Amino acid sequence: MKSDIIGLMNSVITISPEIQSGEPVFTGTRLPIKNLFDHLRGGDSIYEFLEDFPSVSHEQVPELLGLAQHTFTFTDAKVYEDSFV
Repeated sequence: MKSDIIGLMNSVITISPEIQSGEPVFTGTRLPIKNLFDHLRGGDSIYEFLEDFPSVSHEQVPELLGLAQHTFTFTDAKVYEDSFV
């Protein structure tokens, strides 16, 4: 499971000091991931985002959103109260 997620992350996200000073970008582009969330927050649809940024593949956006969902809704993690002390 962990290796599947890492593989998926690598196919969607690139982080390199050589590209946009290390800001996470869509793999194969120089477009920061942050741009997607800025557009969605601004009311644009995913379709509009993809029209504006044709270098991002139609598969990368749902894969990225799936990764974000998995990251922030992961329920199998063990949380211990000592972690918050």
